Amino acid sequence: MPVHEYFTAMFRGADEARAGGGTEAEQEARVARFMDQYRRLDEGWDAAGVAIEDGAVPGPHGPVPIRTYRPDGDLAGAILWAHGGGFKFGDLDMPEGHIVAIELARRARAFVVSVDYRLADGERILYPVPIDDVHAAWTWLAGRGEFAAAPLGIGGASAGGALALSAALRARDIGPRPADALLLAYPFTHYPNPPLDWSLYPEMAEVPTRFDHLGVETMVRNYVGRIGDVPADALPGSARLDGLPPTRVMASEYDDLRSSAELLVRQLADAGVPVDYHLAPGMTHGHLNHPPRLPEIDASITFLAEGLGAR
Repeated sequence: MPVHEYFTAMFRGADEARAGGGTEAEQEARVARFMDQYRRLDEGWDAAGVAIEDGAVPGPHGPVPIRTYRPDGDLAGAILWAHGGGFKFGDLDMPEGHIVAIELARRARAFVVSVDYRLADGERILYPVPIDDVHAAWTWLAGRGEFAAAPLGIGGASAGGALALSAALRARDIGPRPADALLLAYPFTHYPNPPLDWSLYPEMAEVPTRFDHLGVETMVRNYVGRIGDVPADALPGSARLDGLPPTRVMASEYDDLRSSAELLVRQLADAGVPVDYHLAPGMTHGHLNHPPRLPEIDASITFLAEGLGAR
């Protein structure tokens, strides 16, 4: 299907907000206000039936902030979730963090831990600090006695998907226990990013926000500190993938990083890892950062949530 009209209207509105003149900072502030209004974040999201609590867990670089989501009733397991943001941006309040965590808790009947890992700044905070933080949250979750016999999943979106996969590799190799399910939304797991199939180029021309090669290089340099000799677990599509748990990978139809997600699916299958793939029709990168009022966004969250029980 073509790019969903929700996103084409969003692109037009952002362009109009940016075209109002003023400094670059003023333009971006107008775009941010437009985006907040467009996504109707001021309405909040119904968290009825889900107890939410902020806290922190110990980590090698100091306390790691987390937010937990506990649905009413009996639990089917637990999920550690990492938001996206190019390793540089994002927080627990963004829809890709907060709303997704609420819905994972409801739909999977899971205790969800959303991790506020340290963001790379290109200087002081670099790889492997964000992975260390996610693994510290995993260590805390895996050590909770109430889940000793329950399935534990780990997941994330975009850059958070890379961190979730890297943390799952650590859990496989050094514990404290391996994950039972891996839930990845439009993950960025390869550098260089694989090229898209040529047949997608005409449709991708409709998408104004793209991951071109220079943008990807900038993202990797800020995260790793360089664009050569990138460690295998930093962008873990180049790591050894056997022995990982059953994995669900979801991609956006109109997304330059779709090629990374699809290559990862093939690599996991080649390594003998059970893998399910879902392509969200008409969606652009980061569509989970919009409230799931669209059926396609709702279906993406359900696809991930069902992965805990399908292990």
